Amino acid sequence: MTRPLEPDMFAGCAPVRPLIQIGGKWTVKIIACLAEGPRRFSELQVPLRGITPKTLAASLRSMERDGLVSRTAYAENPPRVEYELTSLGRTLFRPLAAACEWTSAHLPDLIAARKTHDAGAALS
Repeated sequence: MTRPLEPDMFAGCAPVRPLIQIGGKWTVKIIACLAEGPRRFSELQVPLRGITPKTLAASLRSMERDGLVSRTAYAENPPRVEYELTSLGRTLFRPLAAACEWTSAHLPDLIAARKTHDAGAALS
């Protein structure tokens, strides 16, 4: 059994769209949530504040279509469904770690560049 997800696991993340994006907006965070093993839909919702159930379902379906996530439905009462990274999904850990490291080192520069650009664009 995997330990519960931390509700604040993404609290340190900048409130900007991921600079390097794989799949949809939420894909990288879903991968992080599934890193330690299978999770139920309701477990994934805990740290993914701001995602609607509809968007989470669509993101998981898209990731399943891309071969990054597997979905297992258990014939229980009540029904239980778990999502787990596939071996293909797990190959993203290293590139995502590099992207996170780059973002940590350069996010202030990136935000400053955006502000400078936007200020110049507003004057035009």
